[in-house]
This record gives sequence, structure tokens and C-alpha cells, in this order.
Amino acid sequence: MIHILFGPNEFSLRSELKLIKDSLGDRESLASNTTVFEAKQLGINQLMDACLALPFLGSHRLIIIEGLLARFDGDTGKLKKGGDGNWGEFNKKVGDLPPSTVLILVDGLIKKGNALLKSLAPLASVKEFPPLRGTTLAIWIRERIKEGNGAITPEAVKLLASLVGENLWVLASEIEKLLLYTAGRRIEVEDVQTVVSYTREASVFTMVDALIEGQAARAAPLLHQLLEEGDTAPYLLFMITRQLRLLIQVKELILQNLSPGEVRAKLGISSDFVLNKAMEQGRRYSMSRLEQIYRKLLETDLSIKRGLWKGEQALDILIAELCA
Repeated sequence: MIHILFGPNEFSLRSELKLIKDSLGDRESLASNTTVFEAKQLGINQLMDACLALPFLGSHRLIIIEGLLARFDGDTGKLKKGGDGNWGEFNKKVGDLPPSTVLILVDGLIKKGNALLKSLAPLASVKEFPPLRGTTLAIWIRERIKEGNGAITPEAVKLLASLVGENLWVLASEIEKLLLYTAGRRIEVEDVQTVVSYTREASVFTMVDALIEGQAARAAPLLHQLLEEGDTAPYLLFMITRQLRLLIQVKELILQNLSPGEVRAKLGISSDFVLNKAMEQGRRYSMSRLEQIYRKLLETDLSIKRGLWKGEQALDILIAELCA
């Protein structure tokens, strides 16, 4: 049996891979009959030797190849040049695998028209795992919470998706925390605001907004609220500095006329909230203003490290100087 699993949604892909493994019988015997290959240096003869071997004291031999499809992305000519042997004949060779061999090809995002995928698709079970967004992401959140014997309001689903974005690994972790926190009752918006770590980042965004706009009356209360909630001054300074650095990077990409999707890919931003907020602030403020504040943040950091000011005092002075 041949399985092909590919796409950028690695969480769902790895979940499917686990399901396949679980369907192949005893875990211990399967583990001793499992071979995992990285495709970069893999030759077809080496692969076929592993695929044709019979399992030892088990019902199946499992062969997993990571990244083989990407190696032949969009170029049929590469099928005849990849390592030892002719990959153009790979589909014929795997057609004669022993019934005990299960071959799984695992890949991330690949180009349309991938030569190896086209060649193997008629012989394999093919599943693509695109990123979850919008309605499909909301459905995934509700189903994940239902599996944990919980429930959630539509408003809380919307907020959770907005804060965390499409990173299912992070979402799964945040959902687990929410289920523990609510202990069987329905998850409300207030629970998401209390538990999900991204909500604190939202407060930092708001404080950065106030700093850039010179609004001490907004920035100072936010600063002290975060301090009262347990954040330290060095941590807050780090978060503000990181946010300013992100805004400068986003501003540079906006000036290059890149789309939000291109900005997301360039900077590796997974959260929709972070991307949208950074794009909004990047468009509103000039590069000179962002760089001015960034330099001031570096000066504040040095003043704390040199012992000129204590952390909270240094941040209060920073707000006063930037909002003067």
C-alpha cells in the first residue's frame, strides 16, 4: 500500500500519519520494522531494497520518506536524474511491492504538476492538507473542543481564531489550556481573553500604538496594568522592542508593494491578529517615526542594564519622553 501525504497543514498531516501507523497493528513490532528516509540523498536502489524486505516478527514493514516529492517539483526531467537509478521507473517498481510493505511519502507544500506525484497518484492513496482558514478553521476548533468534552460560544471561536491564526499546533495547546481552565463549562470570550497567551500581545500592540501616537494617557495605564498582571519591566521592554522591529520589517515590505500573504510568508507570521495589526500600524506610521522610537527603546534597555534606572522607572521615563 502506498500513501502520499502533503501540504502546509503539518498538524493534520502528522495526525493522519499517526492514524495509519495505528492501523498497522502492534506498535512494538511495527517500530522494529519501520525505516524513515530523508529524501535529499536517497537513491532508488537503496529505497527499493528497504521496500522489498519482509517484516521481522511483525505483519508489516513501514517505509516513510520525508521530502521526496519536493525533490522532483515540477520537472519531469528530474525523474531520470535523481541519484542512483531511474526515478522515471519508480511507479513500475513500487507496483510490485510485497503486500506487507506500507510506503508513505510525506511532504510539505509542493508545486502544482509535481512530476513524481503525477506518476504515483494512480497507485496511491493521496491526501492533501491545505491550511485551515475562515469557516474550516472555526469548524476545526469546535471539533477539537468537542473531542475534549467541551463546548464553546461562536464569539469565543472567532476570537481564538483571530488571536492564534492557522497554526494548529499552537491552537491545540491553547484549547487544552482552555478546557482545563473551564473544567467542563462552556468556553466564553472572557475565558479566551484570560487564558490565551496572545491576548497579552494584543495589550502590547495597543500600548505600542499609544507610544507611537504620543498618547501618554493611554500608554501609561496599559504599562502599569501589565506590570500588575505579573509581567516584568525587562520582559515588557523586550515585547515592545520586538513589536517595533516587526513594524519596521512590515513597513519595508509594504513599501515594496507586497501583499499581506507575501508579508506573512516573508516574516513567518502565523497569527492573523498579529499580521493584520502589524499591517495596519505599518501603513499608519512613517518609517522615520518607527526608527526614532526603536532607537529610544535601545537607549532605555542600556540604561536598565547599566543600573542608571530601575526597570519600571525606565519605562515610565520612556513613555514621558516619547509622548512629550
